[in-house]
Amino acid sequence: MNNKKFNVGMNNLFFLIFISLIIIPASAQPGSERQLSAQDTEDSSEHSKNFLPENSLITDAVLEQALTQRYIAYFSSADGIKFLNASLDRGSIYLPFIRQEVAQRNLPPELVYLPIIESGFQVTARSRAGAVGLWQFMLNSISGYGIRVNDTIDERRDFIKSTRGALQKLEDNYKTLGSWELALAAYNAGLGAVTRIIQRTKINDYWELSRKGEFKQETLHYVPKLIAAAYVLSRPDIIDISIWNKSFEWKAIPLARQISLDIVAEEAGVERDLLKRLNAHLIHGITPAVSDYHIIVPAAYVEQISSVLEREDLKLIRYHYHVVRQGDTLWSMSRYYDIPLNMIEQHNPGITNRYLKIGETVIVPAFKDVAPPPPRQIAAVKPFDGTHLVKNGETLWSLSRYYKVDPQVLAEANGMTMDQILRAGRTIKVPIIE
Repeated sequence: MNNKKFNVGMNNLFFLIFISLIIIPASAQPGSERQLSAQDTEDSSEHSKNFLPENSLITDAVLEQALTQRYIAYFSSADGIKFLNASLDRGSIYLPFIRQEVAQRNLPPELVYLPIIESGFQVTARSRAGAVGLWQFMLNSISGYGIRVNDTIDERRDFIKSTRGALQKLEDNYKTLGSWELALAAYNAGLGAVTRIIQRTKINDYWELSRKGEFKQETLHYVPKLIAAAYVLSRPDIIDISIWNKSFEWKAIPLARQISLDIVAEEAGVERDLLKRLNAHLIHGITPAVSDYHIIVPAAYVEQISSVLEREDLKLIRYHYHVVRQGDTLWSMSRYYDIPLNMIEQHNPGITNRYLKIGETVIVPAFKDVAPPPPRQIAAVKPFDGTHLVKNGETLWSLSRYYKVDPQVLAEANGMTMDQILRAGRTIKVPIIE
């Protein structure tokens, strides 16, 4: 991945026109934030008509909509400005890339601010319905956009993949519906739901469908809310967001081994929170145990981080060393250390529950600080005074459950190893069930 730096003046003249609206004039003084009045909205008609790009969603007709005016009033209030500033503060490292993607695709510039409405630019946001990330992808909507989710990664929180996926989804919606307002409605409510409404009503105008109450409440407010937020952010007389128009450079660095972001940040002197925000898709802050992975790093720290990654004497992931006790299983270890079971298996090739031996050491990647497990209270072992004739299908595991004894102890009492197969007709020693 090449360095990502948004250069408005050099790369896209059309977007320069839009961005020029949100750079505060030198004559503007602090404390100019205020409530937007109806007269302000009216006076802005010529402003939007003459200066906004042709594909802007902000038009005179849209500004006249009651819900749009309601949200303009909110976003220009003290609380609204506070919310916008907090959102842009969180999104400052993602905005340059999102602006670049929107401009390169020649999409409506207001889409840059859709993550404000979706997640408040919180990259780890999760809705009650299970939508995740800046763009709030549901798990059932990631197919076709190159987004993966498993025990160690959730690429709905990858700002690069999720941005490209979301913009592609919006483009696909637009190609199907022929309207950006309807495309946005479909992003919120689902393409199928909006398509069915249009087919039933024979109306393909978002505002008309809104007036007729065809959308659910969330979708009814969705488009006006985005347009209002973008409009307020285009008015330097209301809000100063010039500080969020700066660029941010990053670079993708390929990895030769598994690493922990905490260790890399500590060794390279990089702000830990920044590195984690750039790689928020790493659920536990640890990369997968694969050879073709990379991390995103601030461009200013490429040299320091590369030097850390190249150090062969430095362990870039921490481990717990678990000594197997009676009753331990891989599953119980994974639950205790809060780590996916497959990660334990990856770091202990060939290990299985059947081969666990009391006293052996299992390597467990340290996703978090966990105290060593307390000593087990070992129950007194019952004497193996009884016998059992093995039947077809019985195993050490099934018999250990039946006789309420540890399978390892049962195997040792019969001179067996855990990997041996019980043959039907064999007599083995077992405790007597009272």
